Amino acid sequence: MITVSYDEVVTGEPEPTLASLVIYHDIVNVDYIKHGESDTLIALKSNLNDPNSVFQSWNATNVNPCEWFHVTCNDDKSVILMELSSNNITGKIPEELGNLTNLVSLDLYLNHLSGTILNTLGNLHKLCFLRLNNNSLTGVIPISLSNVATLQVL
Repeated sequence: MITVSYDEVVTGEPEPTLASLVIYHDIVNVDYIKHGESDTLIALKSNLNDPNSVFQSWNATNVNPCEWFHVTCNDDKSVILMELSSNNITGKIPEELGNLTNLVSLDLYLNHLSGTILNTLGNLHKLCFLRLNNNSLTGVIPISLSNVATLQVL
């Protein structure tokens, strides 16, 4: 037996079933949630003082960091670029930043960041560009960054 809904007759479109809505929901949201990238970026935001409001679009109600300012994503909806240079940002870079494993470019140049350069940046195996100069960072460059074979600019 074939069942035809009112929507299908009037609009030509089949009525969505519960199963199709669940599948659609998973496809739309899994890319943003599976890596916890929005949580990582919210942790970054909460650890830093942002006098220029560059993190204004970074909020937990929009779980898609690909729609946030200063963030670029690839076709798989993974964060690959963060451009936060020259924004007078102060504070310490959180360890969680090392969770952005698809990051290719991180630019924190010319801010007022303090603390040390994190060992967890060595987890960013796709990183090609890392710019941290003109901050108040102390200590040595962590040996873990030598494991990032893709790193071209430091």
